[in-house]
Amino acid sequence: MDTAKLKEEALALRREKHQMIKTGLNAAVESNHDLAIVYTPGVSAPCLAIKDDEDLSLELTWRGNVVAVISDGTRVLGMGDIGAAAAMPVMEGKSALYKRFGQIDAIPITLDTKDPQEFIHTVKLLEKNFAGINLEDISSPKCYDIEDELKKIMNIPVFHDDQHGTAIAALAALLGALEVVGKKIEDVKVVMNGAGAAGTAIARLLLEDGVKPENMTILNSKGILFDNGKRDRVQQELIAKVNPENKQGTFADAVKGADVLIGCSAPGVFNVEAIKTMNDKSIVFGMANPVPEIMYEEAKEKGVYIYGSGRSDMPNQVNNSSVFPGLFRGALDVRARQINEEMKLAAAHALADLAIHSGKLDPDHVVVDVFDPKVPFAVAKAVAKAAIASGVARATELPEKYRD
Repeated sequence: MDTAKLKEEALALRREKHQMIKTGLNAAVESNHDLAIVYTPGVSAPCLAIKDDEDLSLELTWRGNVVAVISDGTRVLGMGDIGAAAAMPVMEGKSALYKRFGQIDAIPITLDTKDPQEFIHTVKLLEKNFAGINLEDISSPKCYDIEDELKKIMNIPVFHDDQHGTAIAALAALLGALEVVGKKIEDVKVVMNGAGAAGTAIARLLLEDGVKPENMTILNSKGILFDNGKRDRVQQELIAKVNPENKQGTFADAVKGADVLIGCSAPGVFNVEAIKTMNDKSIVFGMANPVPEIMYEEAKEKGVYIYGSGRSDMPNQVNNSSVFPGLFRGALDVRARQINEEMKLAAAHALADLAIHSGKLDPDHVVVDVFDPKVPFAVAKAVAKAAIASGVARATELPEKYRD
């Protein structure tokens, strides 16, 4: 895949189209009668109904099918802090994926502030316009505080996709890979290379799904993550779980005898001989983008049995585009108030089950194809069920389309 050519095409498309998404009419406005129903005086009826029961705004207005994709532009797709205006193409592109894969109307928003409290206050003020909030491309550690505070004060799902969408995709890929190699999640030794927002979220979800704390090692660029008194609160919580003895060591120390190595770190850092010391039938996911921690051919030369990356031109693309459209589709369909751990795990297992039962499962096919039309529906159904079962849905029954 010629990256330079793709970039040229991306610019050309936007110069031609100017926008990747647009609004459209969903009701006839062809006569005075239509006008009176869509606008005044008829519009007063839904206004007054919502005044009496605010949740009706999720049924009587577009709000019920609208997600805001919001960023401050401080950590954008490997480009770093490029600012609010420059982040808009990414938010717009993500909104296009919501429409394409989840039939959700997503609105891209960038906030021209780096102040977490100003960001939180602004998003809270926008709550009555949306059924969900997708936080995107916000630098860590402030992304943790922003998400946690918004989840506390808002009555709609708030979801930082860079953290949790990536984690769900990684867990799903791992479950598929473990099925191929015949290993159980509770038995494997996992090394997580990268202790930023995505890496810590993956580590936490894997622990939630059965990886034993004593079987997990987390690394940053300097080696095994340990308590040096300077870690952020999420790193500190993980250290207390997986490294209570505060052991130190190198990348080579960590990967020796490991079954699984996952990277959310930097290009090329796995292209070392230490990879050869991993256990038989090793699983390596290099998820740095656009250049992974190790390329497919190099991984195979070092004996890696199952390889995955974030790239579409290599086997096993670990892609959160298979996650967030279905995840929010399910959450919106049952009017969920939040996205909790049960819903995240349900999404991951739904994706893994699709891959496992696809009839194509092998070392180069442990993840689903994002263009498989079964993907968003399967994720949405699993998430909707989990939302109702865990008590965060306003609905008490599954929508008919999800009933077996």
